[in-house]
Amino acid sequence: MGTLIKGGTVVTSTATFLADVLMEGETIREVRAGIDTAGHTVLDASGMLVMPGGIDVHTHLDMPFGGTTSADDYEWGTRAAAIGGTTTVIDFALQTMGKRMQEAYTVWRAKSEGKACIDYGLHMAVTDLGEDGAWIDDVDALVREGITSFKIFMAYPGVLMVDDATIFHLMQRTSKLGALVCVHAENGTVIDAIVHDALAEGKTGPLYHALTRPTVAEAEAVHRVVALSELAGASVYIVHVSSEDAMREVEAARKRALPVMGETCTQYLVLSIEDDMGKPGFEDAKYVFTPPLREKKNQGPLWKALGEDVLQVVSTDHCPFRFADQKTLGVGNFTKIPNGGPGVENRMQLMFQHGVNEGRMSLERFVAVTAEAPAKIFGMYPKKGVIAAGSDADILIWDPKAEYTIEAATHSMHTDYSIFEGFKVTGNVRQVFSRGELVVEGGKFVGAVGRGRYLQRAIGETL
Repeated sequence: MGTLIKGGTVVTSTATFLADVLMEGETIREVRAGIDTAGHTVLDASGMLVMPGGIDVHTHLDMPFGGTTSADDYEWGTRAAAIGGTTTVIDFALQTMGKRMQEAYTVWRAKSEGKACIDYGLHMAVTDLGEDGAWIDDVDALVREGITSFKIFMAYPGVLMVDDATIFHLMQRTSKLGALVCVHAENGTVIDAIVHDALAEGKTGPLYHALTRPTVAEAEAVHRVVALSELAGASVYIVHVSSEDAMREVEAARKRALPVMGETCTQYLVLSIEDDMGKPGFEDAKYVFTPPLREKKNQGPLWKALGEDVLQVVSTDHCPFRFADQKTLGVGNFTKIPNGGPGVENRMQLMFQHGVNEGRMSLERFVAVTAEAPAKIFGMYPKKGVIAAGSDADILIWDPKAEYTIEAATHSMHTDYSIFEGFKVTGNVRQVFSRGELVVEGGKFVGAVGRGRYLQRAIGETL
């Protein structure tokens, strides 16, 4: 006895075909046309797309930052993700300088306990390898706990940034283990010098957050970290590529057959300085995240890079803060505005509208960048990311004709604004299954809070 999804169009990264999908327990039992309905609960998916649940590999839930904490905890962030069609997230555990990585792992597991609504994994954001690298064996211990990706920051000096030697030593170890280094690539010390000059000139408004973080500073950091990874023989994944300049550095590395991969985020594909900033008063603070919004001319090359596999993944960097009592901490000084924006609920809708509907990518590529490639790169495939026998029954019943307007008034994220306010999309989830359980129906979360499981991830693939 199972649930039979009947008459839908199944989409994978390589094919789109009419087929039935039988779920039994937590997994997919069978995918083929003409499965007998006898003994099964039948769900009519005629006219619908049947796709793997989305995987967002870049979120920041319940994260202390900028004198406050991100507004979505594990309950509300994963609930919003599910409502938007994402059935797995990978969040960042953040090591505190002077403390061991295992402490951060313990803290983040506690944050999720009894709260996560969908399955989740963790990356470890590394800030300290100890004196003379004495804590490097912590990397091995965490890989045994299923953390197979480690993030380093080349930005935020004195807070999160690590030096090149630390990056190199980390990469030497991950290279031996097969683990992956994820990189926030911006030249933090140069950016700080530019910021210092801007403040001295009285340029304190939120727009200057974007104007003091030039694309060349992003590209230089990508170039440098690729060189370090080549020296160490390590695989590297550049997070939130926001500009053509930075993307070209990823492209150059891949043309040399180096194990370099990259993601971009929805905000860099559909928002820009010209269209979305320059608003009166303090409104621009809603768009203060790092890297910042770029000039519109960057959007086309980023879309093209996704289509040509220069970039493999679209994530959100979901790091939400309320406008009224959090973003306003930076009134009078843009450096005090908490960096981050909400987006986990709208990634799938925006990519379907601006990618598939507007002819920038095929249905198959949509599935690849939102689900299958993230699963492969981060060691969850084929358990996650694909509609296939034996895989977890993380399934979207997607209505390609459903019309929806994105509004803060109706979203589930715990922010009082949306960076995509008023965007109209066609295509949205009708139902969401997570490990065979119906968790979203008609835009409402109907699952149990705390049902999400921690994923002990394997070593991933290099795509």
